[in-house]
Amino acid sequence: MVVRNSIVRYSVRQPVERGRPRLHALRDRETMMSVVTKPKLATEADRAIGSRIAALRAAQGLSQTTLGHAIGVSFQQVQKYEKGRNRVGASRLQMIADLLKVPVETFFADKVPAEAGTESIQALFDDPEIMDLVAAFRSIPDQTTRSGVLSIVKAAAALRQAGGTGN
Repeated sequence: MVVRNSIVRYSVRQPVERGRPRLHALRDRETMMSVVTKPKLATEADRAIGSRIAALRAAQGLSQTTLGHAIGVSFQQVQKYEKGRNRVGASRLQMIADLLKVPVETFFADKVPAEAGTESIQALFDDPEIMDLVAAFRSIPDQTTRSGVLSIVKAAAALRQAGGTGN
């Protein structure tokens, strides 16, 4: 400690290794302190995962607030996940998958080869008519009505495949 004009100043000295000049010790310390890792930026894969979260959440009829409360984050954080601005950690992604009742692999749909004759999940999410159909179907509370709607859609699809009308 050095005292000058009633001001106490502390002198901080780094230990100097034997036989090594002080200049090198300072340079090494500065190098170590300047090594700061930058946060990982969101990638295209993060944006794809986010859009799948958004589509599945909307199809389930959940709000961002509800999803956020269920996984322990704010609705703003859910927005950041869905927009791909922030990465979703593995454990949180598993929580989201469990809440939405889908396997976690669903979020990595383009990485998983589609079975023969099936469309990729992402292609379904990208079709606004399908998303409207899912949202409308989920809004029907009565199970009997739901079964009737499903029967109508299946009959229309069968008619189309049989070569009947139905553009």
